[in-house]
Amino acid sequence: MLRKSPDLKRFLSSRFLYPLLLSTLLSVGLFAFRVSYSGKWYYDNLPWNLFLAWVPYVCSVWAVAWGRLYPSRWWMLLLPGALWLVFFPNAPYIVTDFYHLEKRPPIPLWYDIGLLTVFAWTGCFLAITSLRAMQMLVRRWTNRFVSWIFVAIALGLSGVGVYLGRFERWNSWDLFLHPTRVLEDLAVPLMNPWNNLRFVGFSLVFTAALLVIYVIFVSVTRGGEIDPSRESAG
Repeated sequence: MLRKSPDLKRFLSSRFLYPLLLSTLLSVGLFAFRVSYSGKWYYDNLPWNLFLAWVPYVCSVWAVAWGRLYPSRWWMLLLPGALWLVFFPNAPYIVTDFYHLEKRPPIPLWYDIGLLTVFAWTGCFLAITSLRAMQMLVRRWTNRFVSWIFVAIALGLSGVGVYLGRFERWNSWDLFLHPTRVLEDLAVPLMNPWNNLRFVGFSLVFTAALLVIYVIFVSVTRGGEIDPSRESAG
């Protein structure tokens, strides 16, 4: 069971928690230094966006933990799985914060490029590690082919979600608060793609980029990866 300290540490390590925490601390540290040195709160959206990027990761850990504790109760994974899918676009969304990059003295431009890069890569790695965990759970209940279909769908929805967040200014929780309006903003470009090339182009490019990053991650980590479906229950 996860209550055993060595087993818990092994479980968290297999979820890449410690390097993700290190990257998060670096991100927050760079931002804190910027605020302290300049006395201005430029890019104050970055810590909030990074917090939101942790939400799908936490949901994936929740799902994997329940999968271990209740291996025969697949329906218990529906809640964390649904929350993961809704909040998943928040993780790679940070990449689009480069949209705000400009010279902001007294901080040199190169520092802000580094600041945004660290936040962006932390968000991307939170995204791909959580996606890998969810893919392995899907594979446990289905097969390898279906799990990759799941990956493609999740990344495609993420590309659309990031577009809705950046250009339409919707948040993940708006799916619960204003579902009709969100769906309307999504239906218009889907029904008229040739008149909404920004939507199509952005969603496809973002999805393709995330897919390549994800495939590289899977290829690099496959040798030492732990399949959630095969981990010992302790």
